Amino acid sequence: MSPESLDVLGLVAGGLTTFSFVPQVWKLWRTQSGADVSYGMFLLFSLGVLLWLVYGVLLNATPIIVANAATLFLALLVVALKFRYRR
Repeated sequence: MSPESLDVLGLVAGGLTTFSFVPQVWKLWRTQSGADVSYGMFLLFSLGVLLWLVYGVLLNATPIIVANAATLFLALLVVALKFRYRR
């Protein structure tokens, strides 16, 4: 497999896993309730994604960088919306 094909594969895989967070963000926004969202899970997950992002930067691996930067944004958005809509 060529390096370009590997990058496309990585970008598609990263895009699918990253955009899996969109329904959660949409639900939080629509219902204005984060009662069913765990701070602990999302904070630990965000830390892991941050480390993957650093790993991608150190490797200069575009698919890893793009996917994890977008995932980190969405995961932290979930945490921020949970905090905003706390009751």
